[in-house]
Amino acid sequence: MVEAAAILADGGLVAFPTETVYGLGADARNDKAVAHIFAVKNRPQFNPLIVHVENLDTAAEYAEFDNRARTLAEKYWPGPLTMVLPRRADCGLSLLVSAGLDTVALRVPAHTAAQALLAGFAGPISAPSANASGAVSPTRAEHVAQSLGDKVDLIIDAGPCSIGLESTVLDLSGESPCVLRHGAVTLEDLNAEFGPVADATADPAGPVKSPGMLARHYATRLPLRLDAMSAAPDEAYLAFGDPVPTDSTAIENLSSAGDLTEAAANLFAMLRTLDRPQFRAIAVAPIPDQGLGRAINDRLRRAATPG
Repeated sequence: MVEAAAILADGGLVAFPTETVYGLGADARNDKAVAHIFAVKNRPQFNPLIVHVENLDTAAEYAEFDNRARTLAEKYWPGPLTMVLPRRADCGLSLLVSAGLDTVALRVPAHTAAQALLAGFAGPISAPSANASGAVSPTRAEHVAQSLGDKVDLIIDAGPCSIGLESTVLDLSGESPCVLRHGAVTLEDLNAEFGPVADATADPAGPVKSPGMLARHYATRLPLRLDAMSAAPDEAYLAFGDPVPTDSTAIENLSSAGDLTEAAANLFAMLRTLDRPQFRAIAVAPIPDQGLGRAINDRLRRAATPG
């Protein structure tokens, strides 16, 4: 990690694994480095970035933590939860990571490679997913290379991501908690903490307060046909469960056992596998809209939104 930390300190970009997806990291205090993320990804600059930090104590240097935030951090960090919190005036973070807002999105990743990089760099790392903006997120190092090529100074390869979907994003900057993006910390988990939690993911016209809120995101080149019980011969088929009733010549099964955790881990890699020019579209089997399935369906709906 010495080389990676040196690249970050010099204003460069490092792609690194987390338990969710691979991130494209830069020094979150360096305006030029953060701007380079937007340029490399061709990312809209009104779309905020998540800042990754080593632990809760470090996170508290950049944002105001109330009792709700501290309780969640102690329970879910390190892990796949990002919290949007009031930004400290003296935080020293680039204003670009907040996209002009008075909040900042913070996360402590659990992946050992991410933790080693944060410890070696000894600073905050802003890191959206390491792919072209709006495209399918990377869950393996080769996905990063395919999407961004030599635009990244270094790619840390630690194999496939265990969760495979971006972190849950919870807005705690106001009086009432609000989910901005679904992930492995589920709406049911958050409801158990707070009672019914508001869900902003259903409003594509709402303000963009975190990554993953754009109406079209995670998109394949082929159009997606959702809730498909089968596929035509000229369609690829993304199945869920068993049996698989389809005439398609290209089939990937998110989980033959109907396991949502397995399905989430496979989603982006299998979409990439099926995204072939010889097919007209990708038909996608229905996914139960509960627990982690809600996060999977959110990604699929955004990917299916016409460009």
